[in-house]
Amino acid sequence: MLTRIDHIGIACFDLDKTVEFYRATYGFEVFHSEVNEEQGVREAMLKINETSDGGASYIQLLEPTREDSAVGKWLAKNGEGVHHIAFGTEDVRGDSEAIRGKGVRVLYDQPRTGSMGSSITFLHPKDCHGVLTELVTSNPDH
Repeated sequence: MLTRIDHIGIACFDLDKTVEFYRATYGFEVFHSEVNEEQGVREAMLKINETSDGGASYIQLLEPTREDSAVGKWLAKNGEGVHHIAFGTEDVRGDSEAIRGKGVRVLYDQPRTGSMGSSITFLHPKDCHGVLTELVTSNPDH
């Protein structure tokens, strides 16, 4: 069962410049940053608030580390902006299978490792009214 909006992913050309905009404009601070080599991105998670299920909601800023990454290709086609929405779930594997059973394409056969050690998968945007949708099970150690 989906429990919350985990994060909104925003693709950007310059992570440091974009982080500074969110800090100066809204007062959001970087909670976590990392490079995900598998996905080809450098990212910063800006915590917005805590949630009732023990998780949090974030803005995830994504800068591609290579042009052939999914975010790099997306930026080349669309420019900066909202890339995806992510919903939190206690069971990314179970929920993705249930959603697959409803005819929605799940992009990964097995969940992958996402930000802060989370478990993730994506749903095809053509099956979600044009929205790339991520399912996230948070790592309890973060």
